[in-house]
Amino acid sequence: MMRSVPMQDDNSGFPSEPLPDDVPPAPDAAFHWIREDWGYHLRCAPLEGVAKHLFTSRQLGFPGEPASGADRWEPLARAMGVPPGSLMRITQVHGGHVRVVRRGEVSGTSATERPEADAVVSNAPGLGLLVQVADCVPILIADPEAGAAAAVHAGWRGTCAGIAAAAVEALVREFGCRPERMVAALGPSVGPADYEVGEALLVSFAQAGHGASIDRWFRRSGPEQRLFLDLWRANEDQLRGAGVPGEAVHRSGLSTPRHPRWLESYRRDGDRAGRMAALVVVPGPRR
Repeated sequence: MMRSVPMQDDNSGFPSEPLPDDVPPAPDAAFHWIREDWGYHLRCAPLEGVAKHLFTSRQLGFPGEPASGADRWEPLARAMGVPPGSLMRITQVHGGHVRVVRRGEVSGTSATERPEADAVVSNAPGLGLLVQVADCVPILIADPEAGAAAAVHAGWRGTCAGIAAAAVEALVREFGCRPERMVAALGPSVGPADYEVGEALLVSFAQAGHGASIDRWFRRSGPEQRLFLDLWRANEDQLRGAGVPGEAVHRSGLSTPRHPRWLESYRRDGDRAGRMAALVVVPGPRR
């Protein structure tokens, strides 16, 4: 049994202000919580009309080490109405490589193969594309007309490598998708006020060719001029730069370190942090 639930916002501090244990934090308007028998997950309404998907909460936590075994993934598969063996996972390496899974290749690609990549794209209907995060940005993308989708893991290295744009470009190149038809959702991740970084990242982003965007993505704060990186804006800009309409790019607005009862965060909890999952099921083509 699943149901939509009312929401409250505890985004006022880091760590978060207390809330009742059964009340999840309020996301941005395009997102809403769904309650399953195992807990809550988040969905994006505009993407919901395009492809089945979800972003899990800490209530369905996964260990820091990659989870294995179909039983671990059964609740997600059941929520999406697909077999557990149809979930395609990747070994995330914090880079810019995109794994392509074409229709007809699925029988030779099992959920246990886990190739190295930070995004997976496919046009195989019913295949679930899955990434795991604990501060990095999970991005789910779908083109309903072409019947293709992508799941992206974008930490600072992946963002620096342009992984979100690379996923869009792979959808276009491999499956004839058109960016103007795509819908993209950015799930919970470390927010711009909570992601303090070192000066070396400025150099890395400049060397990667992002010099014109550095002032938009980085900011300094306080008398010590501490440096912060806005992964949300950076990935939104990259999606728009790849042709996805701005109004079709949606962020949850939930910063993982601020919600210790609901969201996993490596920045907050270190090696004790688990992982959350972001999953999109490839839709069948409409054309």
